Amino acid sequence: VQLQASGGGLVQAGGSLRVSCEISGLTFTDYSMAWFRQAPGKEREFVSSIWPSGGRTWYADSVRGRFTISGDVAKNTVYLQMSSLKPVDTAVYSCAAATGPKTYSTWYRNPVEYHYWGQGTLVTVSS
Repeated sequence: VQLQASGGGLVQAGGSLRVSCEISGLTFTDYSMAWFRQAPGKEREFVSSIWPSGGRTWYADSVRGRFTISGDVAKNTVYLQMSSLKPVDTAVYSCAAATGPKTYSTWYRNPVEYHYWGQGTLVTVSS
């Protein structure tokens, strides 16, 4: 299984960027796919998750309304469209895959539940 994240870069505050997670070795619609991010000197945090078979998406409060997670079945790729970017969004964004659901309501935001991880792509938002 490989998760290849790409699309990061430098963008000005208020701008938009789309990062992609190209998946091989599994079909993303059979899993819950998530984006996590880690800023320098900070812990990894949940950003968004999509569970296609359950018809659910979730977002962290800090990105809700600005970010949109989606997937392309034909390309077996998951995207994170980011708009109205802020300097605090600067981080390495990584995609991950988990089997779901689990028995507790916040499973989708727990990195322990995700068994496959990509290498991450750096997003830098300048002020």
